[in-house]
Amino acid sequence: MADFQNPAVMPNLITSMSSLLQRVADSNDLNRQLFPQKISVFHSLTRPTISIQSYLERIFKYANCSPSCFLVAYVYLDRFSRHHPSLPINSLNVHRLLITSVMVAAKFLDDIYYNNAHYAKIGGISTAEMNFLEVDFLYGLGFHLNVTPISYNTYCSYLHAHMLMLQSPLHFPLPESPPGFAARSSSLKLQYLCFNEDESSHKEQQLAA
Repeated sequence: MADFQNPAVMPNLITSMSSLLQRVADSNDLNRQLFPQKISVFHSLTRPTISIQSYLERIFKYANCSPSCFLVAYVYLDRFSRHHPSLPINSLNVHRLLITSVMVAAKFLDDIYYNNAHYAKIGGISTAEMNFLEVDFLYGLGFHLNVTPISYNTYCSYLHAHMLMLQSPLHFPLPESPPGFAARSSSLKLQYLCFNEDESSHKEQQLAA
């Protein structure tokens, strides 16, 4: 498994995260006309011209947060989308959700981190908007910021598998519905990122018993 604490692995991690987020956003864009989706403070009026990968690379370049913040931010995004099924990740909100989730992860994980004004400059938004997005995101998560070791390692495994898939010239598909992961199919009303944490939490409780 890739060491996501190692900055050298970040280019591959960013590519993997970007690929998964793009797939989810594209799928939810298609579902937008079929199923009701709310408009939130995270939505832009038009689709941003910067790609998800370029945006993540920009955040990584200027945020100077620990590599694990990006994986934890990915966990937060999955939690947020599951807690708010009528507010799925799509091309109109993914950028603001990304900059907010990384900032919140950095504040939770790192001893030293930049303030909201710096993240606002990275994200291309105002400081006032960054402050508002942070509050809305925290309430959207129910202030559930802790990520257990089992959840962290499961997300690591999934992202690592996706990294290997992208690097393979044959592009082997990810295993379908591995233990602890949400089933993915075209029949789903909404597409989530990858993982069902509820099952992981249940397993962790069993181990602690």
